[in-house]
Amino acid sequence: MRRRLFPAATVRRTARDRFGWRTLRPGQLEAIRALLKGDDVLVVMPTGAGKSAVYQLGGLLIEGPTVVVSPLIALQRDQLASLTKRGDQHLQAVAVNSAQRAATTTQAWESLSTGDAEFVFLAPEQLANDDVVDRLATAGVSLFVVDEAHCVSAWGHDFRPDYLRIGDVLERLGSPPVVALTATAAPPVRAEIVERLRMRAPRQIITGFDRPNLHLAVERFTEDHRKEAALLDKVAELTGAGLVYTATRKDSERYAAELAERGRSARAYHAGLKAAERDEVHEAFLSGDVEVVVATSAFGMGIDKPDVRFVVHADVSESLDSYYQEIGRAGRDGDPAEVLLLYRSEDLGLRNFYASGGADPDTLTSVAAAVRAHTHLEGAVEPSALKEELGLSHTRLTNAVNLLEQADVLEVDADGRLHYAEGDPKIGDAVGAATEVAESHVRMDRSRVEMMRGYAETTGCRRQFLLGYFGESLPQPCGRCDTCESGSASAARAEARERRPAARRGRRGAPATPFPLNAAVAHREWGPGIVMRVEDDRITVLFESVGYKTLALAALHDDDGLLAPV
Repeated sequence: MRRRLFPAATVRRTARDRFGWRTLRPGQLEAIRALLKGDDVLVVMPTGAGKSAVYQLGGLLIEGPTVVVSPLIALQRDQLASLTKRGDQHLQAVAVNSAQRAATTTQAWESLSTGDAEFVFLAPEQLANDDVVDRLATAGVSLFVVDEAHCVSAWGHDFRPDYLRIGDVLERLGSPPVVALTATAAPPVRAEIVERLRMRAPRQIITGFDRPNLHLAVERFTEDHRKEAALLDKVAELTGAGLVYTATRKDSERYAAELAERGRSARAYHAGLKAAERDEVHEAFLSGDVEVVVATSAFGMGIDKPDVRFVVHADVSESLDSYYQEIGRAGRDGDPAEVLLLYRSEDLGLRNFYASGGADPDTLTSVAAAVRAHTHLEGAVEPSALKEELGLSHTRLTNAVNLLEQADVLEVDADGRLHYAEGDPKIGDAVGAATEVAESHVRMDRSRVEMMRGYAETTGCRRQFLLGYFGESLPQPCGRCDTCESGSASAARAEARERRPAARRGRRGAPATPFPLNAAVAHREWGPGIVMRVEDDRITVLFESVGYKTLALAALHDDDGLLAPV
């Protein structure tokens, strides 16, 4: 669907008159004008860079309702509140989710059907409901927004099985223009987002990952009690609003209570609290009544508070993707902010434990057998009928279907029905193939934990390490992290240059590696991958089969057949 191109002045005037935005940020205007032409758009911007403005302005200027798929109900509430606060009284946004009253949902659908609602927010699992998809099709969706789009990628850090169904839903809605939004998408993740959402030659707006106003630091500990004492001392001294992230609910409550005893206005936040209490903490933090929120990763996605002055991690995150997203909540106003990780190598064991989940062979077997039987008898089966027949929860069924589909054992047609693959593979072979897919996901997750270790233990520039993980090069050390300030980054760089293989040196000693950033490569044992980070003496490659691996250039020089450009 092609549309007329709105002049840039019209977009800017609408931003000013309807939302009160005097200027647009880098990348926003380009993305919005692409949407107005009818193009699909992939937007990768740091947290706080204004991704939401792209669909808010685009949706307002495109006639017809805009669907926004958002993974968390709390995030939907933030986005609804943002539209209400920034938009005029004629701009109506509604939500459809399991947490609200039935009457509210009924009213939301009525607003959509009458054309009063411009935006409707949905959780991805809502799209598994045929009635929901039919209602959206009747409403005539004009723009489809996938927020936190990295959730669609098995290479991404926060993979959500329900996101894999979005491509099928888009076809049922007549393939409206799509805008996919994320703050954490390295090149392989971006490629899979485009593929999974079936985006058509999308315009990709990548504004960079660097947040130079954030001061990055890591403090290492060998004893847990010393780490805990250091956290309390540090947060008690820091001024302004801040976030403290912990790995467990118990720790979030304990730290919040101890900080309150030291005079900080602190509250805990985690998924185990009642919804009303979570909302209370959220609102109190936004208003300034609470200075410090001590939270698990359940808090903060999409939070619109510009003046967060620090983010402290009591424990390592499960990946640098998650870590980057969490620290991105600091300094969104552009002023300096502190980012600190308190690190014990032993803490990585908990993250590896979380990353050790695999497939359930019994569930895979029952789903594969049932789909096969229905395919033989009826040609296909509805997922809702399969769920009832097998007595499986939505999550277990979706996980199994996605693994079997990724293993090319199941197929999903345009109506969302499931078919067994052509060739009628044996059930045992089907389950084995799906199990291998699940195991590759586990290897990927564990490799991300090791990259988190690399960031925490590096003596080089932390900002170079962090940006390199996302496939972005920073030629010189940043000068605004603890390793740069201590001098260890310069020393590490000089030492790496000494280790650089002589045969790999180019003019003036610069690396002449055949493996540049973002290059496609193939390893003799691990298969295809993408170069994600290039250092003076090593490269880091994201392999499809085993995840992230760091390879010494000296080893590659000694064995020229080990890794080859593709």
